[in-house]
Amino acid sequence: MVEKGARPGSHLLSGAVVDPRALRRLFRGRLTIEDVPTYGPVEGEAVYLLTKSTAFRIPPPPTMRNHHNYVVSLAELGRFLAEQAESGGAAILPETDAQKLLVADGRVQGIRTGDKGRGRDGQELGNFEPGSDIAARITVLAEGTQGHLTGAAISRFGLEGENPQVWALGVKEVWKVGKPLRHIVHTMGWPLRKRARYGEFGGSFVYPMGEEMVSLGFVAGLEYRDVEFSVHDVLQEFKTHRLVRRILAGGERIGWGAKTITEGGYHALPTHFNAPGLLLAGEGAGLVNVPTLKGIHYAIESGILAAEAAFRALQRGESPSRAGALASYDEALRSSYVTKDLYEVRNMRQVFDKGFFVGGALASAMTVTKGKLPPKEFGSEPNASHALIRTDRAESYPAPDGKLTFDKLSSVFLSGNRTRDDQPSHIKVQRQVPRELAELWVRMCPAHVYEVGEDRGDGTVTVDVAPSNCVQCGAITAKGGRLTPPEGGSGPEYTLT
Repeated sequence: MVEKGARPGSHLLSGAVVDPRALRRLFRGRLTIEDVPTYGPVEGEAVYLLTKSTAFRIPPPPTMRNHHNYVVSLAELGRFLAEQAESGGAAILPETDAQKLLVADGRVQGIRTGDKGRGRDGQELGNFEPGSDIAARITVLAEGTQGHLTGAAISRFGLEGENPQVWALGVKEVWKVGKPLRHIVHTMGWPLRKRARYGEFGGSFVYPMGEEMVSLGFVAGLEYRDVEFSVHDVLQEFKTHRLVRRILAGGERIGWGAKTITEGGYHALPTHFNAPGLLLAGEGAGLVNVPTLKGIHYAIESGILAAEAAFRALQRGESPSRAGALASYDEALRSSYVTKDLYEVRNMRQVFDKGFFVGGALASAMTVTKGKLPPKEFGSEPNASHALIRTDRAESYPAPDGKLTFDKLSSVFLSGNRTRDDQPSHIKVQRQVPRELAELWVRMCPAHVYEVGEDRGDGTVTVDVAPSNCVQCGAITAKGGRLTPPEGGSGPEYTLT
């Protein structure tokens, strides 16, 4: 297994409340869910519709009920799973980024890892190490959101789904608190605006992590249109609500991170999850259920199915290079609960493009009928295709006080970011763009990577980029640029996210 982070789990971030069914199947007969690092089962839940000054508690929609699920740190879970894999004989290569798919004779034959020790302009430094080709009879891509090689494979083999893929951005904090939280919390409404013209869709979560910690975050779709919208700053604004202030009272922020979330759903799934010599698994393949806020158990289940398909294709008398040798993976995945779940909620994300109230009404009908009503399919557009508007949205963001609300740079420091200042930029963006787009990138990025530079006098500006700040959330790929893997071992060092 090739791991681009400093160690397994370094780049993993999620809520996370996990459905344990895939973990139980993975460890059947060997471990129980009690052996897995969790913060215990969900003991209760509350869903609130917020306005700026009030919180209306509403019954949890069926898609958001979490009885029998478990609160986890995905970074901790990733480290645990890596330990289990190594104890079973797997070889894990940390600090190793996969830069290129090796394709020959129409099939994937492995990957090429990235160089180490190059300077800002690509020159070889004293510690230079060239990348290596890793040959494989079967390559499984489980890159998560905005997978670099996954996107290349989907394009190379013509696997694009019916709809384009779309993403949301989540920004998360972990707090040490004085009073334990006994239930999970989700909110809708404020600070987002409800009218369709703004394109704002999302909500928050607050989850207990034992007696002393909570994790909280805000997630918003990246189809928003306002140049001044910022998920990081919306999270800071969200924390000023009295409901959240009570939870965090007397506490201290000890962790921060950001990550995109794949939200295209069933209609954006690849036409096939396999190509010659290749299998696609997890969130990189689009296996995320947005209404239930779940994807981790789908990633594990698809990984199990991919392993079983690979094992079958490597048996004596079989050849993974044979046409259709990996088709059993598609058959297994499409007949599993993963695809069935995604089909039932296939239109729920898309209808919120019509605004909060219309979208909520349509989503309710879909929930009751398991997707049968309304009797039509809904499409989506790429995140970057929406026309931009400008409002005074930024005026409502609270000033950082270093106690409850924080700026972006102090947050990046808290992520444990390890990116060298002098390595080549892994962010591919056009450096001269319309001012509105440049300002959108500045506000969008939770890590203060972009700044508006010189005004060119023709309506465009130069974009200045600080790639060493980047925590590899992937938002720029959804909004007109391209995130590629930096040098192996770079990026955040998440421990509790």
